[in-house]
Amino acid sequence: MISTLFRVGARTPLPLLHALGALLGWLAFLGSPAYRRRLQANVQQAGLSWSDARPAVASAGRMVAELPWLWSRGTDERLGDLVRWEGVEHVDAALTAGRGLLLLTPHIGCFEIIGQAYAERFGARQPMTALYRPARKAWLRDLVAQSRNRPGLETAPATLAGVRQMIRALRKGGTIGLLPDQVPAEGMGVWAPFFGREAYTMTLAARLVQQTGAAWLPLACERLPGGRGYVIRVQPPAEPLPDAQAEPDADRLALHSAGVVNRAMETLIRQNPGQYLWGYHRYKAPRPIDLPAPMPTDAA
Repeated sequence: MISTLFRVGARTPLPLLHALGALLGWLAFLGSPAYRRRLQANVQQAGLSWSDARPAVASAGRMVAELPWLWSRGTDERLGDLVRWEGVEHVDAALTAGRGLLLLTPHIGCFEIIGQAYAERFGARQPMTALYRPARKAWLRDLVAQSRNRPGLETAPATLAGVRQMIRALRKGGTIGLLPDQVPAEGMGVWAPFFGREAYTMTLAARLVQQTGAAWLPLACERLPGGRGYVIRVQPPAEPLPDAQAEPDADRLALHSAGVVNRAMETLIRQNPGQYLWGYHRYKAPRPIDLPAPMPTDAA
């Protein structure tokens, strides 16, 4: 059933998908008291007015509705003028420097399209490796893999092997894409302020930069009204990450670094609060790391 909806959605014009998605977003908001309370509480925690964040209800639905189109596009179908870049000179300068580049975006707007847009514009020059968590359903896992493995766009699983893959890519001057506002597994983050409340925050983003000497850039993709396309805005970070060599205390280094990354994401979110996923359970406790089952032993 869901796979059929994806096939139909992939052939539906983007303006219609966004219109249907807006309705879907409001139905979810009105139909789930728990989701509604969390969304409103997160907005209040950020110190924003409901009028500023209210468009995020429809935006969340648009994000879901556009996924069939995004994930089912053929590798030869170009985005072209549908995506416009602002601040692209910062990406160009980082690639020219050749030290590796880490692109960080929160769950805002159409973050899924950033990898495809980067691959289309810069992939031949320097491919991007994006971190992902494989879906549990086989059909969805295959579909997501198809969408994210494109010319100039590679993927790395959210495992130790995936982290090593990203480090190797950065050391070769490659580009990595991460969403640092997602809650990592237990032991993979620290509790750091996010809009004034402690949130379990990944340490991976900062460590990748500190261990490889790569550049890092915050960016966000705004969804334009009426299905007219998207704007990717890139801006240099307002404050640098701390120097790992100058801070011998690993715990303080991790906390300070996570704070810098969180503040960079807060800046992007405040610039466009109507497209952030306020319903995301950002302040939840981390999930335990999945460990392999022990090998059986003989009873004899």
